[in-house]
Amino acid sequence: MKKQKSIDHCLRATWQAVAKLYNEEAGKFGETMASAFVLLNIDRENGTLSTSLGPKMGMEATSLSRVLRNLDDKKMIRRERSEVDKRKVYIKLTEQGEQKRELSKAAVLKFNNAIIEEIGVKEIEQFIETTEKINKIIKEKEIFESNKA
Repeated sequence: MKKQKSIDHCLRATWQAVAKLYNEEAGKFGETMASAFVLLNIDRENGTLSTSLGPKMGMEATSLSRVLRNLDDKKMIRRERSEVDKRKVYIKLTEQGEQKRELSKAAVLKFNNAIIEEIGVKEIEQFIETTEKINKIIKEKEIFESNKA
C-alpha cells in the first residue's frame, strides 16, 4: 500500500489542510482555530466545566490551558466557581466571546456547506459513518493485539 493511499495518511493530510484553512480564516480576526474550537464547545447558557472541555474536544490539558489563558486575557471567557462545589470551575462566554463564537460558527457552516455542495449529502453521510466506525475500532484498542492481523 502506498503511503498516499493509507487511511492514516489520508486522514492526516485532510485534517492538516482543514486546520490550515481554518487557521488562515481565524487569523483574519486575530484568533486561531484552537481558540475558535474552544469557543464553539462552551455551553452558551450554563458554561462548561473546565475539566470536561479537554476530553470533549480531544485536546490535551496543557494545550487547553494555554488556549483558555489566551481567551481569558482577551476577555472572551470568564471563570466562575460552582456555588455548590467550589472545586468546580465553569468556563463561560463573555459578550466578546459570544461575538467571536458567532464568527467561528459562520466559518464552520460556510465550510460545511461548500463541501456538501461539492460532494453531496449522501457521500458526506457515508464519510461521517465511516469515521465513526474508525473511531469505534480505535477505542476498542485491539488493533495491535498479538492475535490481530
